[in-house]
Parts: sequence; structure tokens; C-alpha cells
Amino acid sequence: MKPDKENQSQPEVKDLRATIVVLREQLEILSFEKDKAVQKSAMQSNDEKNQLKQSVSTLRNELENLQFDKDAAVQRAVQSSSDEIQQLKNTASSLRSELESLRFDKDAAVQRAVQGSSDEIQQLKNTASSLRSELESLRFDKDAAVQRAVQSSFDEIQQLKNTVSSLRSKVERL
Repeated sequence: MKPDKENQSQPEVKDLRATIVVLREQLEILSFEKDKAVQKSAMQSNDEKNQLKQSVSTLRNELENLQFDKDAAVQRAVQSSSDEIQQLKNTASSLRSELESLRFDKDAAVQRAVQGSSDEIQQLKNTASSLRSELESLRFDKDAAVQRAVQSSFDEIQQLKNTVSSLRSKVERL
């Protein structure tokens, strides 16, 4: 029984061995393909990593350039603003000086006008006083002349009265 079993198991063992060989070959092929896929994946990963490194480097350079451009633009803007501020300060200072000069000139003109007006007022007061004195003198002279005229008229009237009285007396005597 044993030889029969051995005979029967012999083809089975051969089949199993052939299966093992086929499976080993398939395993080797799969292992080779797996290694190849791993290698391919590693290469793709390395390529992608290198591309990413290159992209990062490029982006970093662009960012640095943009930062430099931005800093330069800020610097230009600050310089421009600083120049404009200085110009405005100079303009304000110039205008302040001109305003003070105009204020001084105006104050001097007002002072001259006040002095001129004061002198004119004084002259007008003196003229008014002189005219008032002259007017009073003329009034006094006129009053004196009227008084003299009245006195003269009174004297003349008195003489005429005396003459009339004398003539009347003479006429009555006649």
C-alpha cells in the first residue's frame, strides 16, 4: 500500500512542486514588479520632491523680489512724502514770515493813519478853536458896534429931541 500511495503521491508531489516553482516564479515576478514599482514610485517621489524644491526656490526668489520691490516702493513713498512734508514745512514757514511781514506793514500803516488822523484832528481842533475865537471877537465887535450905533442913535435921538424941543419952544415963542 505504501508503494501505491507513493506512486499516487508522486504525481501530486510533482504537481505541487511545479505549482511551487510557478508560484515562486510568480512571486519573483511580483517581487520584481513590486521592487520596480517601489523604485518607480521613489523616482517619481524624488522627481516630485525636486520639482517641489525647485518650485519652493522659485517662489522664495519671487517672494524675496516682491519683498524687495515692496520695500523699495515703501522707501520711495517715504522719501517722496518726506520731500513733500519738507516742501510743505518750507511753504508754511515762508507763508508765516510773509504773514508776519504783512501784519507788521499793516500795523505800521494803521499807526501812520492813526497818527495822521490824530494830527488832522488836532489841526481841526485848533482851526475850530481859532474860528470860535474869531467868531467871538466878531460877535463882540458887532455887539460893541451895535452898542455904539444904539448909543449914537440914542444920542442923535436925544439931540433931535432937544432940537425939536428947542424949536418947539422957539415956535411957541413966536
